[in-house]
Formats: sequence, C-alpha cells, structure tokens
Amino acid sequence: MALNRKSAVIGSALFLPDRCKDKSLEEALYEIAQEAIRDAGLTMDEVDGIVVGSNDQFDGRAISVMMASGSVGGVDRDILSTPSSGEHAFVLGVLRVASGQFETQLVISWSLTEASSLSEAQRLGADPYFHRRLPLDEGSAFALQASVIGAAWPQAHDLATPILIKNRGNGAKAYPGAAGAKVDRQSVDSSRPKRWPLREAMLPPPAAGIVALVIASDAHIEERGIKNPAWIRGMGWATETGFLGDRDLKSAPALDAAAERAYEEAGITDPRKALDLVELTDATPYQELLVYDRLGLSSPDKWQSDVNGGSFSADGGLPVNLSGGVAAYNPVFCTGLMRIAEAANQIRGKAGAHQKNGAKLALAHAASGFAMQYQTVLVFGAERGE
Repeated sequence: MALNRKSAVIGSALFLPDRCKDKSLEEALYEIAQEAIRDAGLTMDEVDGIVVGSNDQFDGRAISVMMASGSVGGVDRDILSTPSSGEHAFVLGVLRVASGQFETQLVISWSLTEASSLSEAQRLGADPYFHRRLPLDEGSAFALQASVIGAAWPQAHDLATPILIKNRGNGAKAYPGAAGAKVDRQSVDSSRPKRWPLREAMLPPPAAGIVALVIASDAHIEERGIKNPAWIRGMGWATETGFLGDRDLKSAPALDAAAERAYEEAGITDPRKALDLVELTDATPYQELLVYDRLGLSSPDKWQSDVNGGSFSADGGLPVNLSGGVAAYNPVFCTGLMRIAEAANQIRGKAGAHQKNGAKLALAHAASGFAMQYQTVLVFGAERGE
C-alpha cells in the first residue's frame, strides 16, 4: 500500500574525502547541509525538520547528534536522530513528510575513520554472549556470507573479480581521486587473502564521507514549481533476526519483503525491463550477486552470461552502480544513503560524469548490519506516478 502523500528528493550534496581536508566535522557538516539546501532552492528557515543518522562508536563520542545539531541547522528546529543507519534516516524523513506535519525535511548522515578500530567498534555492537566472542565484525560477517553463497553457487567465486573490476572502473570515472583505484584480474587475484574467500582487494577500506538530501512534499513542489524532482515511487524496508545461526545467509528474506513493497507501490512487475539503472550496496561482489537474484534482476543460472556479457556494465542494458558503489568508495555508516543519493541524482540529471542520459526510473538498494541484516529498497521516478 503506497503512502497517501507523495514526496520527492529536491536537493542533495555529497562530501567526499578530498573535500574533508583541513575541516573539522562540525565545519564539514555545516558546509554539506547548506549545499544541499541551496541545491533544493531553499533557505534554512524553509526547512521544517531534520533527520540525522549518526553512530556514536564511529564518531568516538557519546550522543554524537548533540555535536551535530547546531552545524546542520537544528537550533530552534524539529530534529530527530537514528543511530541504526543512514538509509533509515531517509525512510524516517519520507514518513515525516507523509504524515502531513512537515513539508520539507533535511536528511543527513556521515561516517568517520577516526575510531582507533572500526572493527572493534562493530564487534562491540554485537551481542555479548555469542557474536562478540567470535569476534564478529562486518568483515567476518561478509566472509561468512560469501562462503555460503560460493558453496551454493560455485560460479560466484569466478564472477567476484569481474564485478569488482566493473565497479572500480565506474568509481574511477565518477569520483576520480576519491574512489579506490582501478583493478584488473591479476591485481585482484594476487592480492593478499584476507578472510576466506575474500581477498584484500574485495574489501573496500573505510573512508570518511557525508551525505545530505532534501525531501519535499508534492504540495511544496507544485507550489514552488520545482523542476526535475526525483519522485519516490516506491519504498520498502525490513529486518532479519540478529542471530546469524537463525539465518540462511544465501537468502535475504528482508530484501525480498522490502523489494516486494517497493515494486508494488511503483507498479513494477518486471524490474529488469522497467528500470533504467540500479544503485545497490555491494560491500563484497558476492553480495552484489545475491542482490541481483533477490531483486529479480538476474537468477543464479543467468549470473555468468549477464556478468560476463556486460548486462550490468555502464553501457549495458541495465547499468548497476554507475557510481562504483561501496566497492569504490566506502563511508561505512552512510553507504546506504549514498546509494539513495546516487539514484535520486540520476533521475534529477545531476549525477555528473557518470550521468545516464534519459534515466526515468532508478532503484536504490541499501543494506547494513551484519551480513545485510537490514534491507531498504527505493524506486525513484522522473514522473510523480499515481
């Protein structure tokens, strides 16, 4: 069932590592928030509310939203914080507009690399009796999932490298100087084994980043005559149980549920034909393959022909991760919001060097938590829809 009030992304800004030099986090947050608001054609006084996605452990401080409130414009303004993930901040922003209490929302999330050990920060987020003692962090969870996928579909091991090559190549075009370097098969296959079956090249290093988006109601958009909004045509999100022993890591029931909801709202029955591009969370190439399957883009028996045939390359029938995805640039806590911003920018015609001409319908997939515990799917369209 679709929300009974339409909304769209009307402004965005990304803060990449090459822009973070010589700026405090407070200064960087102020700059990126103001840039997104200007892109939306608004002033700070015209922003009704703010949703912040932040992580105390990654920031290395308690209640990090308190530090950010002034920088993002939260003084004398309704502000809400979610510590779960950047994409959940976006979902909250959409729901707040849909409630009818707000016309506009600024959504902002960030990720730092200043914690002495991000791995340890992630481990401390696990339950203390089982997972924390493994020890479990995102890298080990990704490896466990990759091994399960590889055992079920052995072709995944051969396809991991060409997927990584595709994404790193796209990232080099989208964000020269910020994304990870291009790779070839030799450099990937000769990189140091990290956590089986993942090699070092397959695990993108954490990077600093900030993402900000402005959401507006259909009434606001009509009143202001805003051109080229990225309409939210469909949205779904779901969560799996936290205990890995209760999960089948080669399936993704939360993603199935999120995609079903988003597709139903958007009126999509054949996503491979309907979509012009996809931005998906690909912390590893194995995850990208699994998402192909669960989103209805390519089943395991088609993986080899689709990947090796270039179906999801920049000039293929359905480009996937024109931005390079997480494989190219990995601001850990806000990678999901990055995917949302990238898909919305494609619809708005503001994706820069990696813009796909004529993009009318784009999908953003965000995943977070151990082995993609949390799943979010959004469909953006150039047309408002029903």
